[in-house]
Amino acid sequence: MEKEPADSPLDLSHLTEEEQSSILKVLQRDLELQRLDEGRVRSETDPARLRSLTGVWFDEERSKRHRNRASVCTLVHATLRHRKTKSRGKFSVNAILVLPISGYDVFKSYGCVCVCVCVCAQEDYGDYDSLSSSLTEPLTGSMMSLFSSGDFGLVEVRGRILFSLVYDTQKEELQVKVNRCEDIALARKNRSDPYVKSYLLPDKSSQSKKKTSVKKKTVNPVYDQTLRYKVRKGELPSRTLNLSVWHAEPLGRNVFLGEVEAALGLWDWSCTQPLWQDLQPRVHLNPDSISSRGTIVLSIKFIPDGYEGGGLPLTGELHIWLREAHGLLSNKGGAIDSFVRSFILPDASRQSGQKTRMTKRSISPTYNHTMVYDGFHTSDMREACAELTVWQREGLKSHVLGGIRLSCGTGQSYGEDVSWMDSTVEEVAVWTSMITNPNHWIDATLPIRTNLTHRSE
Repeated sequence: MEKEPADSPLDLSHLTEEEQSSILKVLQRDLELQRLDEGRVRSETDPARLRSLTGVWFDEERSKRHRNRASVCTLVHATLRHRKTKSRGKFSVNAILVLPISGYDVFKSYGCVCVCVCVCAQEDYGDYDSLSSSLTEPLTGSMMSLFSSGDFGLVEVRGRILFSLVYDTQKEELQVKVNRCEDIALARKNRSDPYVKSYLLPDKSSQSKKKTSVKKKTVNPVYDQTLRYKVRKGELPSRTLNLSVWHAEPLGRNVFLGEVEAALGLWDWSCTQPLWQDLQPRVHLNPDSISSRGTIVLSIKFIPDGYEGGGLPLTGELHIWLREAHGLLSNKGGAIDSFVRSFILPDASRQSGQKTRMTKRSISPTYNHTMVYDGFHTSDMREACAELTVWQREGLKSHVLGGIRLSCGTGQSYGEDVSWMDSTVEEVAVWTSMITNPNHWIDATLPIRTNLTHRSE
């Protein structure tokens, strides 16, 4: 087996001066963390724990696989021979790193962070103007109408349905007890053979579809059946239960007899008794009237410069931990491929932009991705805005579903009127709490809104 050649300096000529500077700052920050951690590690007397803390075990495993390879950190240090600092706008923001966290927390070795820095080609993110669809009227219509088409007016809807909802925390299961229907419409040939179908929207996949048995020749069917959904409790506020009644036609299209929808975020879970609800016709819902496309779960913190001691960090750092999203609502319904983009405004340059990995075929994707920005003073936080947008990938194109903007919501930045300082009350509360509680994670669950005011690129 031939010996692998020693690694030569990396060719980073394709990187701009700013990109090289950002990489070098990460490596310098890593060395500072190593020095700070040396005292703590030296005080450890347990050999096994010392081996774990110092990362010796990782170095040994790496040397077995790559015996003649220099570390990436060493190669980059050797390659970057100079740096220049450029200031853009009111403050200079450097996107330090993106840390995907899958199955374990940040990989530490002797106090240093394992960093992957990549330069990607610019993608087509579609028309950003689609963010500007503001909500002016309350929702009127069926969410199910977004995902289905056809003639739902063959019979005049009448009657009501009796059902109950229970969430089993131990099993993480939503139990939909369909008791019975009363005085429903006659379908064809002066008879109805009704059954009840359910979807846990926005999932319109076959996994979401549940059905009761068919009851023959009756307008007062009794079912007493339970339809079960495996769903985490945290996802319930972003889900809507659709129950529709149909006449089963053996040799033709089934006939729609009415439906009800229950927004689970508004449901009174203390009530476990069956409730009557009148069946409703399916009314078309205008997609532009939807104010939220799901919810996003995140944590955020700000570390002022020098807050950690020893002059570190050198500049203020903003950490955004994107955990997951719940109930992403696309125009077609069902599971989608999605990712999240971030900018720290007013800097909308490519250097400020970061994104998570793409999570495929999920209505409630887990991103578990940390974005870190530096270059801030504490006073900048009241002038800046963290814009996070959720994107759906379809084929070679991506389009935005909605997003959030974390800021003070003053409408101004550095004395100038700006359209993007349009945070909601909830978003302002999260951002303000982060400023007033430095170096502490602030947890938040916020609606992915569709009425973000358009900003010029």
